[in-house]
Amino acid sequence: MIKAVFFDIDGTLVSFKTHKLPDSTVRALDLLREKGIKVFIATGRQLQSINNLGTQEFDGYVTLNGGYCLAGKDKVIYKHNIPAGDIEALIRYQENEEAFPCALVEEDGIYQNYVDDSVRQLYDMLDFPHPPLRPLRGNGGKEVYQLIAFFSPGHEERIMSVLPHCEATRWNPLFADVVPRGSSKAVGIDKIIEYYGISLHETMAFGDGGNDMAMLRHAGIGVAMGNAGDEVKEAADYVTDSVDDDGVMNALRHFDVI
Repeated sequence: MIKAVFFDIDGTLVSFKTHKLPDSTVRALDLLREKGIKVFIATGRQLQSINNLGTQEFDGYVTLNGGYCLAGKDKVIYKHNIPAGDIEALIRYQENEEAFPCALVEEDGIYQNYVDDSVRQLYDMLDFPHPPLRPLRGNGGKEVYQLIAFFSPGHEERIMSVLPHCEATRWNPLFADVVPRGSSKAVGIDKIIEYYGISLHETMAFGDGGNDMAMLRHAGIGVAMGNAGDEVKEAADYVTDSVDDDGVMNALRHFDVI
């Protein structure tokens, strides 16, 4: 019996075409809650940057790809930051080797060194608020939980070599989410279900991107959206329809969850 369902946001709950939840998805979420099934977000976004879920209520949040987890919106139950040494190494690389657009995500804020066409393209696609601009050096020693780093897959190995305690996850060729090594949405699921006393086999997860693959493999039932790439679909137990074709509702009905 499923007791908890975890949802990615962009491309899973929210359409890239409309930047909104399809009506069928809103209804599916309401039906889950009516049945007493807990509903959680599992996203690469920071909580303060979630701007596209309307008034929909959730029982908790796995944010920053598992690096920052909350019960409800206020109780932090887990956080895992990037080591300060890696942040310093990134800054030195930008200063001495090559610069690329990069946003540093802190516990209560986000800022970016500069913007180019790749940044504008991504944020416009997501309808994502553009972070304020500020040099990377000089954040007052605040902990950083994730980097939104705009480098190509071809540059990834070289840049990540200077961040030994981090790993990159990618669902778009324009950028990578750089997180502390060992962080993932799968880890976030474990932290949430431990807090709520739910077993892993009682969980279900929905996703469409590369940063969802770990949780799709990990959850009791992993569902890939029809708009996901082939690699993501291979990581899932089941492939549903696209976000714009009632994929969430159809999968929940397929497994008789609602």
